[in-house]
Amino acid sequence: MQGQGEPGTAMKLSLALVHYPVFDKNGRRIASAITTFDLHDLSRVARTYGARRLYVVTPLLDQQKLAARVLDHWRVGYGATYNPNRKEALDLVRVTPDIEATVRDVTESEGEAPILIATDARRQKGRTLSYVEARELLLCQRPVLLLFGTAWGLGREVMDSVDYVLDPVEGGTGWNHLSVRGAAAIILDRLAGGRE
Repeated sequence: MQGQGEPGTAMKLSLALVHYPVFDKNGRRIASAITTFDLHDLSRVARTYGARRLYVVTPLLDQQKLAARVLDHWRVGYGATYNPNRKEALDLVRVTPDIEATVRDVTESEGEAPILIATDARRQKGRTLSYVEARELLLCQRPVLLLFGTAWGLGREVMDSVDYVLDPVEGGTGWNHLSVRGAAAIILDRLAGGRE
């Protein structure tokens, strides 16, 4: 059971899976495609660790419609009765057209603007935040919006606009190219997992 001052359901943590602006492998700015795996897996990670919302950020109308179709199946269609646990996780998902709309939604629901923390596979200079420091922010009950980039990472304008960039997940091998689902699970466990 979660107590006062412990990470978990009392946190004011929201996640955003950003599909635009992100980079492709050649460094060009693109909008990436939504994958249904991301919707299912990241919502389950969000629910497990007590995040309040999982935002899926895309300006592309066809991608918004795809996400809505998947979410409707599992939240109000046959899937809702077939797998209530999946419905509970996917109830956390909101589709927004851009990061600004996402920040507005968090601000309205929490009563104050969130601290924006970006994630990146590369170590950044300045405004970096360790996992210990990020965990302390969550314990202070400040709203936090944690941004995950798809494709090859968040666009430079996003990285320049956030309050902090979280230290990358490193396995000690020098190789670092995790899927966003894998990285998110590790990061959420470090920030909100129970500690013995």
